[in-house]
Amino acid sequence: MVPIDPVRLAERIHGHLGWLAAIALLHPAILLRNTRRRAHLSVGLAVGGISAVFTIGCLIYGAYRDRLRQHIFQEGAPIGYLFERKEHLAWGALLLAWAGGLAYVAATRVDGPARDSLRRASHWAFVIACVMALVTASLGIVVSAFKTF
Repeated sequence: MVPIDPVRLAERIHGHLGWLAAIALLHPAILLRNTRRRAHLSVGLAVGGISAVFTIGCLIYGAYRDRLRQHIFQEGAPIGYLFERKEHLAWGALLLAWAGGLAYVAATRVDGPARDSLRRASHWAFVIACVMALVTASLGIVVSAFKTF
């Protein structure tokens, strides 16, 4: 019986959950088009989901750097640079999801025009975070098809 490599398993979980998190970001983006719509659960799950995926990515990054990065750049530098872009987009998606979540929560604490402005900001933050997360997940497939643990 072949032993299971925990890093390989974490990489697979990271990839699958990454797609789920990207799709989860779409839900608050759609719901918050209406500035009066409540979306507490949707916002919470979207921000929590992308945060969990990002955390798993951070946990496996050391193994990636030690075991794969140099080989990827030696065998296909353009793929290595795609991974670097993937990291930057992941950061952007995470930060925008959190900004959207914080704007949504702030909107529940105020009334008037500020509330609508915060809700619109939250909506657009989730829209852009969703797009960035989908691109990130797509780049992850390209990189993992090239070389994996």
